Amino acid sequence: MAGRLRDTPDVRITGIRLDRLVLPLDPPFAAAWDPIPRGSFGATIVRVETDAGVVGVGSGDTMDGFEAFEHLFIGTDPAAIAHHVRVLETIDFHAGRYWPLEAALWDIAGQVAGVPVATLFGGATTGIPAYASCGSHLSPAARAESALHLRDEGFAALKIRVDPRRLEEGLASVAATRHAVGDSMAIMVDLNQGWRMAGDTTPSLDPVAAREIALQLAEYDVLWLEEPLAGTDLTGLAALRASTTGVRIAGGEMTRTFAELVAAVEADAFDVHQPDVVLAAGMLHGRAIAELALARNRWYTPHTWTNGIGLLANLHVAAGVGGGPFIEFPYDPPGWTPERRDFMLAEPLRPGRDGILRVPATPGLGLVLDASAMKRYAA
Repeated sequence: MAGRLRDTPDVRITGIRLDRLVLPLDPPFAAAWDPIPRGSFGATIVRVETDAGVVGVGSGDTMDGFEAFEHLFIGTDPAAIAHHVRVLETIDFHAGRYWPLEAALWDIAGQVAGVPVATLFGGATTGIPAYASCGSHLSPAARAESALHLRDEGFAALKIRVDPRRLEEGLASVAATRHAVGDSMAIMVDLNQGWRMAGDTTPSLDPVAAREIALQLAEYDVLWLEEPLAGTDLTGLAALRASTTGVRIAGGEMTRTFAELVAAVEADAFDVHQPDVVLAAGMLHGRAIAELALARNRWYTPHTWTNGIGLLANLHVAAGVGGGPFIEFPYDPPGWTPERRDFMLAEPLRPGRDGILRVPATPGLGLVLDASAMKRYAA
């Protein structure tokens, strides 16, 4: 199949299939950024079919309403990815974030070339150390105990969620974790102030309050402070960066447009740039932002809280350009596990015992869907 696609100049997209899946969560998962615990976990699987028989797969955002725009891609060349990105940007202005489609196109490109997508993006490395991105609020003692288990599994870093409205408890969790792990693990902290879930009108922190929190976290040798302010406050973020010593400032995970991502780089708003390629401006633009950030001696380590397919898309871009020093690995057992996150895959993603999350060696994104799960959890 791949040979035919290489040798045939007029390959065309013949269909785009959306499979909407829902995994019931029992017990529910209490994500730190959700107003109520999650009783289910949804995933939309995008499959781009070609007349050469090669099928690309992507996932990430919901793709709600995409059917109205499908005709803009049917009959076109799947390899014309830069063109498709421009089309997706026009749709993004009017409708939703349909970047999982781009991920599926890169999956096709990698299969056709016979190499992992990370190789197409530069092939700088084949794996990145994973950090355990914890998603729930636990008591200080429970979070410290969890960190020790994570360390035993091979993780060299973890991220703790701190709710500014429960600041004392959050800081106590960071302190207890640092005391438990000593200098054997890096600790990141996420304040989740960059954006809000639908209907959540809670005001974001102001720069003075964020600075006070950053100064307190510096006492615990926190590697970075994520989303301390509203993502649109580039002036405030840049000022916070410049005035806070010992703690890096991270953000940009849901920034909607490429122009806004570039503006964040130019404003020097972040030490750590985190646009999620299946939620924020896509893979092609994600690579461009990564190159800009790395050229300025900043870090690129994208947000990955969708599912295993979205995690793979981000891993390929980050590994391709040489991002790091860590890649986000959503993991907070028992509430959030690879089995829950990657329920649509034949094999959930896991880092090695050395803590490295490796790029699959198979062509494309390197994923295999679980046909029975796709059928069982069809919405």
